[in-house]
Amino acid sequence: MAKRKDLMRSTLLHGSTPKQPEPVTPIRPVHYRFSIEPIAAIESWQLGFCLGNTVKYIARAGHKDSTKTVEDLKKAAWYLQREIERLEKGRA
Repeated sequence: MAKRKDLMRSTLLHGSTPKQPEPVTPIRPVHYRFSIEPIAAIESWQLGFCLGNTVKYIARAGHKDSTKTVEDLKKAAWYLQREIERLEKGRA
C-alpha cells in the first residue's frame, strides 16, 4: 500500500506534459489528454480493472461528451462500489 501511495505521489508531482501534441487516434483520443494521462496513472499506481475503470470514467467525465457527464460518473461509482464489495468479501 505504501508503494502505491509513493507511485501516486511521484506521478502527480513529476508528471510531464508532451512537448508537441500527438495526433488524435482511437488509442489517444482528445478526451484522455491531460498532463497525466489516465492510462499512465492506472499503470503507475498498479490499479486493477475496477479501480482503473473508476479513474478512467472520472477523468473523461465532461470531456468526452458533456451531455454524458452524469452517466460517466455513475459508471465510475458502479466500478468503485464493485471494488468495495470485492474487498469486503475478502475480509469476511
